[in-house]
Amino acid sequence: MRLIAAFAALAALPSALAVFADEAYQIDYHHALLGLPQEQTTLFHQPRPETKASLIYTLSEQAVLGAINPKNGELVWRQDLRRIHPDGRGALLRAADKSDVVFSALANEIAAWSASDGRLVWSRTFDTGVSVKDLELVETEGAPDLLVLVDGARPTMLRLQGETGEPKWQWEDVSGDAPFQVSISASNAYYLSLHSTVVGNLNLKVATIDTVTGQKTDHQSIADSEVASADDVIFTGSAATPIVAWTNKGNTALKVNVLGTKSVSTFALDKAVKHVAIRAPQRVNSLPHFLVQYHSDDSHWAEVYHIDLKKTSISKAYDLPKLAGGGAFAVSTSDANVFFTRVAKGALMVVSSASHGIIERYMLNDFGVPALVDHPSPVQAISEVLPRAGTRHAVRAAVLLASGDWVLILNGEPSWSRPEALALTAAATFAELPQKEGLARELEIEEHATVVAAYVHRLKRHVRDLQKLPAFLSSLPASMLASLSGRAAATGAKTDSFGFHKFLVAATKNGRLIGLDAANGGAIVWNAPLVNYRADETPSLALRASPAGVVRVKGRGFHAVFDTSTGKFLRSGTDAASSTSGNATVVKFALQDGAVVGRLNGQSDALWTFAPADGERVVGISPRPAVDPVASIGKVLGDRRVLYKYLNPNAVLVTAVSDAARTATLYLLDGVSGSVLYAAAHAGVDTTQTIASTISENWFAYSFTTLAGPTSPSQGYQLAFAELYESDMPNDRGPLGASANYSSLQAAPGATVPRKPHVETRAYVVPEAISRLAVTHTRQGITSRLLLAVLPDSQAVAGIPLGAIDARRPIGREASAQEAAEGLVKYAPLVDIDGRWYLNHAREVLVDDIVTAPAVIESTSLVAAYGIDVFGTRVTPSGSFDVLGQEFNKGQMIMTVAALAVGVLVVGPLVRRKQIDMRWQLVT
Repeated sequence: MRLIAAFAALAALPSALAVFADEAYQIDYHHALLGLPQEQTTLFHQPRPETKASLIYTLSEQAVLGAINPKNGELVWRQDLRRIHPDGRGALLRAADKSDVVFSALANEIAAWSASDGRLVWSRTFDTGVSVKDLELVETEGAPDLLVLVDGARPTMLRLQGETGEPKWQWEDVSGDAPFQVSISASNAYYLSLHSTVVGNLNLKVATIDTVTGQKTDHQSIADSEVASADDVIFTGSAATPIVAWTNKGNTALKVNVLGTKSVSTFALDKAVKHVAIRAPQRVNSLPHFLVQYHSDDSHWAEVYHIDLKKTSISKAYDLPKLAGGGAFAVSTSDANVFFTRVAKGALMVVSSASHGIIERYMLNDFGVPALVDHPSPVQAISEVLPRAGTRHAVRAAVLLASGDWVLILNGEPSWSRPEALALTAAATFAELPQKEGLARELEIEEHATVVAAYVHRLKRHVRDLQKLPAFLSSLPASMLASLSGRAAATGAKTDSFGFHKFLVAATKNGRLIGLDAANGGAIVWNAPLVNYRADETPSLALRASPAGVVRVKGRGFHAVFDTSTGKFLRSGTDAASSTSGNATVVKFALQDGAVVGRLNGQSDALWTFAPADGERVVGISPRPAVDPVASIGKVLGDRRVLYKYLNPNAVLVTAVSDAARTATLYLLDGVSGSVLYAAAHAGVDTTQTIASTISENWFAYSFTTLAGPTSPSQGYQLAFAELYESDMPNDRGPLGASANYSSLQAAPGATVPRKPHVETRAYVVPEAISRLAVTHTRQGITSRLLLAVLPDSQAVAGIPLGAIDARRPIGREASAQEAAEGLVKYAPLVDIDGRWYLNHAREVLVDDIVTAPAVIESTSLVAAYGIDVFGTRVTPSGSFDVLGQEFNKGQMIMTVAALAVGVLVVGPLVRRKQIDMRWQLVT
């Protein structure tokens, strides 16, 4: 007995010592992104000069400001500036040497941020209708001041204190010319404006401004009628290179003026040139050298020029030879030295601005981006070149590829890559991996063959299977250990028995199709270009995955089919492909001329048209999902009676707003007939904010923002939830109770009009705005659903249990015993977002939309959210009732079984001996 007790204690030991980790950060994944970096707002900067460690700062096209650690590519901090303006193109970012502050300008706001941790130091917002055109730094003893150009009723140039943002002086342009840019030299500031001529051309005018007093000291006109548009002025330099450069109307010459003078240097352009750009240093103490970069349809090259500031002349120093394909150039400084870095397919080289000799050259086999199907060219780069011992230099370059991948090259070797193209995701879907049908095909061959041929075929098949036996046996220990540790997961294109292994396929606005492995940390498995994609296709971009192993990408002008497993382009698709299997007829909904139109899939004729009330405009259409399984047609009450659900697979929820009346109206339509089944109106709604909505099973939900008014002193947020039933009476199915068939167009026997549902609604106040609503889906619809909400202020995704917002919660009284048995509680107008509902845990996710998919096991739904970031996880709204959780100790179970087996082996002989002794005692 002591031996058994010892084995039992040994088996129980792991449970006493084990510390079970939560599933957080185990089953979910997160790509924290910034968006596509812009060359004019991306730079290396040392936030703490004493450490000499640089970070990479960028203000992306998607209006996200952030810092990246160049050692590993990890995000250090970021700020979402989309609240100011959703488009970051045209934004500005500046940083001064030996300063822990970076300055940004977007739309009508200027802000100073701590370069170390991204905290806001100060911000200054200009009036509505005013935008910041340019921003330059004025070096001072302490923090640098800012020279700002704003465009409003009167263009104004201001000098702001760098520490507080308070103005020191301002100067207004009363000429009526269009403001263009500002520049600064060691002694003066320059205001550049564009003056329209009678013939439609532009004159470039320059005013000299005293940086101390803000008074205009001189002005002159250059480029008289030589500029066709503002885009022809390609560069305005500051600090060491105070120049302005433009191309003439015929694009045959490049002209450069040293600011403060009237002299213009002219350089001829090659006829093949399609694009010209200039790279110049920003530091005041740098050599006055700059590089002119040229691009043609199939090649690129550059020329380096030197400026003599005393003679105000510009001379060509040397050429960088023409290379095939695309390429990028970057400028960097070390003390007064200026270096130019060239990145092209297959090579990276560094030259000094003083001479054409190559300082460093590296051969690049690739850019180190995993899973790329094609070979994209570099489109822009920034670099940092630092002298090392001897004659060598340390070189690192952050390069943006045409695919949208941002990579860092350290001394010729790819160090890391960031899939910033995912921040441009326009549509996403989960894709099933193709099931292996090899065995089924083999058996089919044997079934239709002769007896002898079938036997030979089967023998060959068994021999092939035996060849795989050594590999299977060698992988068996590893798979068993992985299973015991709970880390076993399908990889590659293999499916798993639970249905967790799916690919999340994302189509991006820059023409990429990217596949992510949802079961393996969201790793990118392939990245392919969209064939024949145009940028104007983005609003109509749609994705659909087929169980056959293909993904269809469709826009207005193209339809492409890709392999799910590899991302390989298979063929151009056809619009005749049905969106559902079998002969099902699907109604599609679209907004046309302010009205909702229902059409049969693949047809142009309208079945019906729904126009909202006068003064209203449609802002949202939410149809019920095509695949939305329902496990029960009724809700069982506490007294065992049943409320039958109103289940209409063609229901569609339409949201309309009236800007003048400040109202929002929700219309529930029948998708076959277009008739209104239910309508709800809300007053005092902020129609400029998003109204999120979703519909599933027999319910729908929507959220909106309310305005401050007599009954509410401040702005608020509401979440409304409605449930649809066939009748308000339990055990009553209404007029269709005895009907075998149902029609959306005809009334039921004994009725005069088609049936309408009984609707129960409740509205709740929520603590913050909801920008998107979605719902989880499971294979059979047995598991309770979660209402998924995107919370932009919290940068989170929450899963709200439907019980918390049930539309039948009793108002003004406590729930009865029967209602309590259903899980109902007394209605309370406030629903707080419980921290335990956050699917992202402590992560901050910038997402705009959500897609869901069922797993094979009924308890689990796969969830993915995308926007700037991509976040994915698995949720079990009713718990993991059909799969063992990570808290289940398999090792303990095996040790317990082993202990019992050993106990049986040890105790068995003792028991048998005792039984034999007892028999002898009975005999005697």
